[in-house]
Amino acid sequence: MAEEKSFKYVIVGGGVAAGYAAREFSKQGLKPGELAIISREPVPPYERPALSKGYINLENKASLPNFYVCAGSGGEKQFPQWYKDNGIELLLETEIVKADLASKTLVSGTGQVFKYQTLIAATGSSVTRLSDFGVEGADAKNIFYLRELLDADELVTAMNVKANGKAVVVGGGYIGLELSSALKVNNMEVTMVYPEPWCMPRLFTAGIASFYEGFYANKGINIVKGTVAAGFSTNSDGEVTEVILKDGRTLEADIVIVGVGARPIISLFKGQVDEEKGGLKTDAFFRTSVPDVYAVGDIATFPMKLYNDMRRVEHVDHARKSAEQAVKAIKAAEEGNSVPEYDYLPYFYSRAFNLSWQFYGDNAGETVLFGDNDPTSAKPKFGSFWIKDGKLIGAFLEGGSPDENKAIAKAAREQPFVESLEVLSKEGLSFVSNI
Repeated sequence: MAEEKSFKYVIVGGGVAAGYAAREFSKQGLKPGELAIISREPVPPYERPALSKGYINLENKASLPNFYVCAGSGGEKQFPQWYKDNGIELLLETEIVKADLASKTLVSGTGQVFKYQTLIAATGSSVTRLSDFGVEGADAKNIFYLRELLDADELVTAMNVKANGKAVVVGGGYIGLELSSALKVNNMEVTMVYPEPWCMPRLFTAGIASFYEGFYANKGINIVKGTVAAGFSTNSDGEVTEVILKDGRTLEADIVIVGVGARPIISLFKGQVDEEKGGLKTDAFFRTSVPDVYAVGDIATFPMKLYNDMRRVEHVDHARKSAEQAVKAIKAAEEGNSVPEYDYLPYFYSRAFNLSWQFYGDNAGETVLFGDNDPTSAKPKFGSFWIKDGKLIGAFLEGGSPDENKAIAKAAREQPFVESLEVLSKEGLSFVSNI
């Protein structure tokens, strides 16, 4: 029988949320041996967004340890030694395959048993694969996904081997846009393929998207819309050679990168915890329906106070903040105290080429475009506001200064009244700078 280890607190998952939770525990006070982080990754928690940005820039590569948490938010980098110094047990390359919440027991793939008093589920998301949809040839060599460090390492190797070759990026969301730019910067020929009428449809309006599509086209990126990858051809080594599109066309490819979304990893907890909107249902302190079990990051469906509904948010900013909130709530409860409810303002951002955008709030209601969204401009700067029930509830800005980004965030939180969409379109940023 495998040895049994027991801890006061266990975090399952070793991503951004786990790293920020560990920092909050150490701030709040932790005795050696009280906390364990169990992660299937081979390295300590790191800032995942670096994988689609600096990490794959071959000329000027960001590498570990430079993006261990909490570097991405201007905090201290938590090296392996940091965990030791703080008495935190970091169990890497350890996958939990069974969780029995009633008996507070976790079992790893190698049969190791872990007991806990309080559990934080921070399992994150797994990438959606084309083989999940039965796409023919989807297991060919040089078809990559990007979720973990290992994925990025494999991609970087292939980019070196297939230097100046042809890359096809499947998907027009975050990963698609960021990776297409990275591949282009690294001198590859790039084609993007996605089924929707425009890129980033979950957030972008047609007006926003037309700027990025124009900008990418001017950089020499070929964009194919309205179709999907239906299959792949390979050579005798099993390497991908072309992408077969559903509309019958084929695209030559030395490398294929797929970014078609991710799914929350909650199978461990199925049937034991209340679920909602594809995640584990929590309250404003990230407590699930099971006592002493908390859920944070991508897998938590929590009450979003600002909009008075239940939401699940897949973003690094929420991973960090939800983790901190859960730990604060755990520690306060032990002392018979409480903490304020989580009051999150949705925030998304991206950087590609020399572009940089930020979005705050909710993208619902009517939209107004303002500013200069000509992709050929020397310094494009434009944005969009979302207006619902006469109030501004969402704001997007490309090329904003730190102060301007703060102003749109403040506006999205305070939801000022909008009298006329036409006037708002003319006023643009000056509308929010007066709030």
